[in-house]
Amino acid sequence: MQNVKKIVLAYSGGLDTSAIIPWLKENYDCEVVAFAADVGQGDEELEGLHEKAIASGASECHIVDLKEEFVREYIYPTIKTGAVYEGEYLLGTSMARPVIAKAQVEVALKVGADALCHGCTGKGNDQVRFESTFAALAPQLTVIAPWREWDMVSREDLLAYLAERNIKTTASATKIYSRDANAWHISHEGGELEDPWQEPTKQIWTMTVDPEDA
Repeated sequence: MQNVKKIVLAYSGGLDTSAIIPWLKENYDCEVVAFAADVGQGDEELEGLHEKAIASGASECHIVDLKEEFVREYIYPTIKTGAVYEGEYLLGTSMARPVIAKAQVEVALKVGADALCHGCTGKGNDQVRFESTFAALAPQLTVIAPWREWDMVSREDLLAYLAERNIKTTASATKIYSRDANAWHISHEGGELEDPWQEPTKQIWTMTVDPEDA
């Protein structure tokens, strides 16, 4: 483990980042500052986030309102250019990551941190989106990605880890989806979606109903 004293974590309050806070403290023996971005995901996801971060072991929690910047500097230009990935994906998650990572760097420099941390898995594009932004704006800061380091491999592992430390979470083994919402969209992963040949069930719908049921 690298010698760091203060880490700023991109924190959502979900299962992964709730486990990451105590894991960082145990394995890096350092202070952890939680950073959360309001990119229009809604009050429900942000409610109680500060208290949850502190209860998980964070020393501070910074919630930064990025809605206007996200819409003005990212959503509008994407709409104007008609940017669509592979003819279908409207880039909702991917366009939000740089504005989040940029604000995370700003918080890290403000609080005097020497490291940045994210909860992206080691198999997806999100780690690249975060870390390329980190490298562009603050290459001097160490980057920590727990999913590339720890030995936990499943949702059940994370639930057990938190239970052992008596850290509360709203996640459960029956809440099968990991959702990412912002002012532009909501995306889903997990559950039956892990099998690309499996059609999602109707419980995938959140912002609308299945068009067949409308």
